[in-house]
Amino acid sequence: MNDFDDLGPSKLLQLYDPESGLRGMVVVDNIALGPAIGGVRISPTVSLQEVARLARTMTLKSAIAGLDHGGGKAGIIADPKQENIEQLVRAFARMMGGVEEYVPAPDMGSDESMMVWIKEEIGRVLGLPEEVGGLPLDKLGATGYGVAECAEIACNHIDLPLQGARAAIQGFGNVGRAAARFLAKKGAVIVAVSDSSGTLTHDRGLNIDELITTKLHQGAVLESTQGTTLPGDAIFGLDCDILVPAATPDVIHRGNLEQVKARLILQGANIPVTLEAEEILAGKGVLVVPDFIANAGGLIMAAMEYRQKSAEEAFVAIERKIKKNTDKILHKAKKENLLPRIAAERLAVERVKAAMAMRNLSYQWK
Repeated sequence: MNDFDDLGPSKLLQLYDPESGLRGMVVVDNIALGPAIGGVRISPTVSLQEVARLARTMTLKSAIAGLDHGGGKAGIIADPKQENIEQLVRAFARMMGGVEEYVPAPDMGSDESMMVWIKEEIGRVLGLPEEVGGLPLDKLGATGYGVAECAEIACNHIDLPLQGARAAIQGFGNVGRAAARFLAKKGAVIVAVSDSSGTLTHDRGLNIDELITTKLHQGAVLESTQGTTLPGDAIFGLDCDILVPAATPDVIHRGNLEQVKARLILQGANIPVTLEAEEILAGKGVLVVPDFIANAGGLIMAAMEYRQKSAEEAFVAIERKIKKNTDKILHKAKKENLLPRIAAERLAVERVKAAMAMRNLSYQWK
């Protein structure tokens, strides 16, 4: 991995423990604004390159949200359902415990119970269950809540009423389920959802409460008896107003962007749309709200947990920050004829560089 620039990454740590079989990595991208917060991604395919890209996203996400935190990310190369996952997570925690500028949190493949294991090993973690004094990001639906708040503002910028808007959710995990639930509460009609089993669609809208129950108890959206089933990738070409990619990176790219019919794409996952695809879609009149604006809810709640705030205070902060930032970025993008991602990055990088200059941290990247 050779992608360094004047922001970072400041630290790359690759982990291997022959006793447990742990293979993993930690990337601390930038700490000019404060301790780095970032999730622990557990996947058989996670790579150092992916973790570094995600760590940068966390730096930008924190900066644009006005948080006093930097960006980091970690990865464990494993199936999160394998039998020895607790042994791997605990080994990971012990091996990265000395990276005190990084505070782990849940991410794809990890959950609140795993954060308890990390806390027991090193005492430094966020996204803990409420039973042990934390704010469970996934249980509360922090990221999905933020996506819905972002939708409300973004819809105004394209004259699309959120009430009655047809939405499709790609990825029905923690983020996707919460996004669907909160969007439905705002009056959107969820016409399709997908997971690894495939796509489920219903032209008049799916019953989200029933679908969430099915997913949690049976593990796949296609176990539901409602709607029509299609292949997983079919969700990108369905007739909808709003598309929420809420799963893995780079799922919308040059090879499939021509299928997209949505007027608005809200990035519920981190880096789900390639930059090339964002540029081409913008030229077609599709508004793409970047990940570090649309899905900042989880990070904002984690930062509130870091400061021992309540869930109620965290939800207020998510709504206020995401609505304000979405409106600010989209106005700036339109006024300056910029891609929304570029407009947001410029503001975020300005804040990070100002903090670096103030704290004389540039030496870390020489």
